[in-house]
Amino acid sequence: MKNSNETKIVGEAGKQEIIITREFEAPRELVFKAYTDPELLKQWLGPRGYQMQVEKFDARSGGEYRYIHVGKNGEEYAFRGVFHEINAPERAIQTFEFEGAKGHVSLETARFETLPDNRTRVTTLSVFQSIADRDMMLRSNMESGVTEGHERLDELFEQGLVN
Repeated sequence: MKNSNETKIVGEAGKQEIIITREFEAPRELVFKAYTDPELLKQWLGPRGYQMQVEKFDARSGGEYRYIHVGKNGEEYAFRGVFHEINAPERAIQTFEFEGAKGHVSLETARFETLPDNRTRVTTLSVFQSIADRDMMLRSNMESGVTEGHERLDELFEQGLVN
């Protein structure tokens, strides 16, 4: 059954932040695990048509990550950051940097909220160093990548592949 949850991405003019909100038909512990387990991340994070290679992913306070999305024609897009806080299953705070725009680092806080009927709301606040950096991210087609990733995660939950 296809669920009707919608990814909401808000970037108010003149602010250095993007807020992403999404609800999932799964308990908070499983949603948190899907966000912090590299084997699960490879199955859903990012747009369809890309394979994700995880170079490192140490989801603990002080740990680092680096992954690469590889397209059908071999194009590569690498991302990296540092986990500042992993507080399972409530919150994850990390930096995020697209290596194609080195030095443009954002700070992301993902909050995982339990909802009735074994559902979860994830609210991610990304704070950028400048309004220009935030605007660059919004122009990067990130919205479709985030939305497709959330749809792929829905499919994993629907198929019972996250446990």
